[in-house]
Amino acid sequence: MINEAMYARGAESSKIREIFTYACERKAQIGADKVFDFSLGNPSIPAPEAVRSSIERSLAECAPEELHGYTPAPGLPAARKAVAASLNRRFGTSYSMGDIFMTVGAAASVSCALHALTSPGDEVIVVSPYFPEYKVWIESCGCTCVEAPAKLYTFRLSVGSIMEAITPRTAAIIVNSPNNPTGSVYSREVLQRLANCLNEVNRSREQPVFLISDEPYRELTYGAEVPWVPDIYKNTVVCYSYSKSLSLPGERVGWVLVPPACFENARAMAAIAGSARALGFVCAPALFQRVVADCVDEPCNVGAYNRNRLLLVNELGEMGYSVVEPEGAFYLWVRALESDAEAFCERAKRFELLPVPSDSFGVPGWVRVGYCVSYDTIVNSLPAWRALMDSYR
Repeated sequence: MINEAMYARGAESSKIREIFTYACERKAQIGADKVFDFSLGNPSIPAPEAVRSSIERSLAECAPEELHGYTPAPGLPAARKAVAASLNRRFGTSYSMGDIFMTVGAAASVSCALHALTSPGDEVIVVSPYFPEYKVWIESCGCTCVEAPAKLYTFRLSVGSIMEAITPRTAAIIVNSPNNPTGSVYSREVLQRLANCLNEVNRSREQPVFLISDEPYRELTYGAEVPWVPDIYKNTVVCYSYSKSLSLPGERVGWVLVPPACFENARAMAAIAGSARALGFVCAPALFQRVVADCVDEPCNVGAYNRNRLLLVNELGEMGYSVVEPEGAFYLWVRALESDAEAFCERAKRFELLPVPSDSFGVPGWVRVGYCVSYDTIVNSLPAWRALMDSYR
């Protein structure tokens, strides 16, 4: 018999992917330059030249089984050592390769962490608005997704709402900073207050509440500090992907870090490995693990995203849209011009504008606009944004 839960997931589909598919169809019908697709977090900025150099070097120097064969389950030692060394340089830590597990991108990182740190019947808290797939991954663990609203209008983390959401069944909290979809960055002060509260909660528990820090946008900031969360709360597991920093979303490579100070570090790392095995994430792509080893400290082209950000924030603001100015990532959180964000996005389609309604992110009345598109796309979309605004007047 077909699994009804999995059927429901497939039949429902992701709203982000649904709009992206529609965009592809419209581009084929009327031309890519006439469709303004702000749906997917797909970087338009090419990967750094160092990535090409690394691939070409591996192609020239490595045997076929090294290029395309299986790696050890936790990942290539060279990649894990490079990641640990990079973190140690940047954050003054003393991690080793044994603390790193290479994964098949960010989805695998977070999924493995959730399956490793929770049991069926547990609860996992997310800060709403949140990346919609969190709920899918949490529920696939047999857990309940509990939404803790961020502060309204600023969309920064609310320690109070998280504490109100904690129950004896809370196993973990997912924090995502820089944030998808709002672009907010959680300050050191706020994270420290959260850590202090969690440490108090943990005094009466056999197992602490874990923080799962999902950080694929860590390098994409516009002046804001992104604190290293394990320095603030020891029971933090960090999930990372090179999809954004190296513009490699389709290559599916990332990692999970379980710091030595984390509760039952060795058992947690073994559970990460067991989760990867159970979920079918046998090993991350070998060639791109080699790219990670070579390019782990390659800088992200933040300037190009910042140019897009400033143009879109300023122009939409002048038109009368309410926006949350992003401190990081490459998404703009825009207030819909009516209470029904889905209806707003349907009207936007008349002008070939394709943002994502906020309902699937856990809040009503907003849209996410991904500005990882080309600068020209944003420039060319401005008349459409103006016409959309005029249609409501």
